[in-house]
Amino acid sequence: MNKRFKFSFSCLLIALFLFALTACNNSSTSEPKKLEKVRIAEVTRSIFYAPQYVALAKGFFKEEGLDVTLTTTPGGDKTMTALISGGADVALVGSETSIYVYAQGASDPVINFAQLTQTDGTFLVAREKIDNLSWDQLKGTTFLGQRKGGMPQMVGEFVLKKHNIDPHNDLTLIQNIDFANVANAFASGTGDFVQLFEPTASIFEKEGKGHIVASFGKESGHVPYTTFMTKKSYMKKNKDTVEKFTRAVYKAQQWVDSHSAEEVAKAVEPYFPDTDLQIMTTVVDRYKSQGSFATDPILDEEEWNNLQNIMDEAGELPQKIEYKTLVDTDFAESAMKK
Repeated sequence: MNKRFKFSFSCLLIALFLFALTACNNSSTSEPKKLEKVRIAEVTRSIFYAPQYVALAKGFFKEEGLDVTLTTTPGGDKTMTALISGGADVALVGSETSIYVYAQGASDPVINFAQLTQTDGTFLVAREKIDNLSWDQLKGTTFLGQRKGGMPQMVGEFVLKKHNIDPHNDLTLIQNIDFANVANAFASGTGDFVQLFEPTASIFEKEGKGHIVASFGKESGHVPYTTFMTKKSYMKKNKDTVEKFTRAVYKAQQWVDSHSAEEVAKAVEPYFPDTDLQIMTTVVDRYKSQGSFATDPILDEEEWNNLQNIMDEAGELPQKIEYKTLVDTDFAESAMKK
């Protein structure tokens, strides 16, 4: 074999090696599979929804191949409008809104498919410190409640009636203030008692503006307070997407359940840049201790019936809706199996 042939053969081997190496590199560095976009409209920004923010912060949605964007649309009416009009794919809002939409004769009903919270998330805050509250102490006072027809207000009235207080006769009930302004109204001097979400309730307590004296969540029992829902048509066309979404939610629920309040607070901190970490930890611990965070996405029939009983008690139930009509647990059950 002459030198020229040896040189040519060597060059050929090197060229083949480089080609193979390049092919492997191209294969390993090829663009990842494109993520499916899912738009969530949440009814408010609240630590009450910690598992949702954990799913985003820990990348659980991305693990399922989803590119999730989150928009806050204050108020159940605005959130449902966003969903129904196509401005969002999924809504995080109280299950009562799906009943309102159905009762209005919607041709494309909104279906609850993954529950996030399973108790009321509000607390009774008093202007003065009360060590051992007797609910009778609310009689004759001014109570600053929430929006009429909304879940917080209905639970508030349900709990008052449970303690033999007629919210419309035994006290002065104020419920014509926008959700976003209720806390400011109380801080400005309106009302003796107010019904507040966290972290506002704990912030007020820390600043001496009020004192947490009772939990509406403990008093009212389990309800599908906040649920992920979507239109029936979207669910039918995007079954795989809804299943992936539910799996990510379940991963987050399990993560929250198995980690400390401080770890959860640190995980969701980017979503609450103006809230002190210590306050956030206190809030998460309070919600965890009273079982507010659902540990799985299943909305069961007992919770659904309790919801309708509360709505009926408040005079806000337009019609009784069968459980299976607006609740689909198939995705939740599948997520838990996998």
